[in-house]
Amino acid sequence: MDLHGFYTGAVFDAYEYLGGHLTEEGAVFRTYAPSARQVSVIGAFSGWAELPMERTANGQFWSCRVPGARAGQKYKYRVYRPDGSCLDRCDPYGFAMELRPQCASLLWDLDAYQFHDGAWMARRTPGLEGPVNIYELHAGSWRRHGPGETDWYSYRDLARELIPYLKERGYTHVELLPLAEHPSDASWGYQNTGFFSPTARYGSPDGLMELVDQCHQNGLGVILDFVSVHFAVDDYALWQYDGTPLYEYPNAAVGVSQWGSCNFMHARGDVRSFLQSAAHFWLEKYHFDGLRMDAVRNLIYWQGEEARGENAEGLRFLREMNRGLKKLHPTALLAAEDSSAHPGVTAPPEAGGLGFDYKWDMGWMHDTLSYFQLPPEQRETSGGLLTFSLHYFYGERYLLPLSHDEVVHGKGSILARMSGTPEERLAQLRALYLYLFAHPGKKLNFMGHELAPESEWDYRQALDWSLLAQPERRAFHRFFRDVGLTYRAWSPLWAWDYRPEGFQWLGEDQGRDGIFLFLRRDDRGVMLAVFQFLPRAAQRAVSLPGWGGLELLLSTGWEIYGGPSDSAAPRLLPLRDGQAVLPLPPYSGQLYRLLPPEDPVS
Repeated sequence: MDLHGFYTGAVFDAYEYLGGHLTEEGAVFRTYAPSARQVSVIGAFSGWAELPMERTANGQFWSCRVPGARAGQKYKYRVYRPDGSCLDRCDPYGFAMELRPQCASLLWDLDAYQFHDGAWMARRTPGLEGPVNIYELHAGSWRRHGPGETDWYSYRDLARELIPYLKERGYTHVELLPLAEHPSDASWGYQNTGFFSPTARYGSPDGLMELVDQCHQNGLGVILDFVSVHFAVDDYALWQYDGTPLYEYPNAAVGVSQWGSCNFMHARGDVRSFLQSAAHFWLEKYHFDGLRMDAVRNLIYWQGEEARGENAEGLRFLREMNRGLKKLHPTALLAAEDSSAHPGVTAPPEAGGLGFDYKWDMGWMHDTLSYFQLPPEQRETSGGLLTFSLHYFYGERYLLPLSHDEVVHGKGSILARMSGTPEERLAQLRALYLYLFAHPGKKLNFMGHELAPESEWDYRQALDWSLLAQPERRAFHRFFRDVGLTYRAWSPLWAWDYRPEGFQWLGEDQGRDGIFLFLRRDDRGVMLAVFQFLPRAAQRAVSLPGWGGLELLLSTGWEIYGGPSDSAAPRLLPLRDGQAVLPLPPYSGQLYRLLPPEDPVS
């Protein structure tokens, strides 16, 4: 390993040197513990007796060869701190771990699994000019085998059942909440101990590789939620690993995160090399197609608070990591979960940006849900909540998220935000989701949104699939599938997402009477999206000179989706002198295709 690069934060493959590595004779173990008085490896191969390690390289690394060690065997490092006390540690660079609450690392042969996704890997892109429809998934609660605490689906169970479900519904990607090993189920994976170890809750590293491989063979990309801000405080992992603050800050003012975990000290080059290597590891060894970086605001500002000022080393880390990852994986997708207004998140590092492909549009999410939470009588004067996003949208490449964060901590489900009768609430929900898919920007929805649940997400139990026994939920489930398939089928809804000419408000006074109209276009066609977000029927005249007519592609009010309208009625609408009068049922949305003049509707 390049030691200078390691200390200056330039290394992306530290896992090739550090950790437990199988050899023809057994295994070689290496760990980084500069301040340790002594380190030993203990494990199944020694009857858990200490095998002293020797200082190597520049004296800050420890190494030991163990003849006869085998794949699957458990091990730990016994690290003697400067004061002579010791703690048994999992391997910071270990490739697998035991199921919690046990915490030993496991020797693993990462090259044993053979991928068969070469065609996918050769053609994948970040999707900037393509459809991106992401299904955000918590692997432990999509489905479960039973009510028991550990009745999770395995990685292979997910490969068998999740993939056909997503293909049928038009998704392009699945995004997995963090899978790096973590001690607490309640953290959802966001407080890690094993940054190179896929959680054992759902099976082995080979099982995760198979899930990704099978997704690729079925045309689905796989994105991993990656945590680079903080780590779990458990004393068997990174916390004061060598008896000193090696990965974290020495002072609590910036060392303890808002979640009570330890903040990484990104000013240290060895810490940056650790995190960059972990990011590269998941893309390289597991063939993930992208990373969603969690809590980027907390890297931009100290503790995520703008008033405390910019974190220069956090910004440097993001730029250098993204630059390096794009050099190693040019077609990988990098997304920032960032609620700040810091400019240039998706600009290239060479131009002073942070180098992400996409930034989550938290403002759009907040404003849109705020609008739909309003009682109908207040929406007439609150249209700015829905029009504001287009004032800033083209400053970054935004992705529109309705994520897990919006259905937890007492916020309720998306449906729970709607008022009115049961039929009116579902009608508003359909209109909201058509609005999401018609608005510029790539899409992300958390698992379960397609079921229209009343209750918020609970990581301890499976989604409530019994809802599909209700006719109105089956109809909504069908709508959610069809809107995803329609989005994917029509390029004006995605090809020019990040070109201002790809969007146009149609008419003045958007939001008056709860009505919104806009065009989406690319070089292959034009679409018209029409919405009425109030509980009254209306009409709206539109002027579309030069076009031959309108074809209705999807209406949220069709009876097949639980609405009152006949889905078998004629779907072609003529233009007279370039004019049309559009019917606007209560709480509805319609998506039209503009027909060329050579194909007029008589």
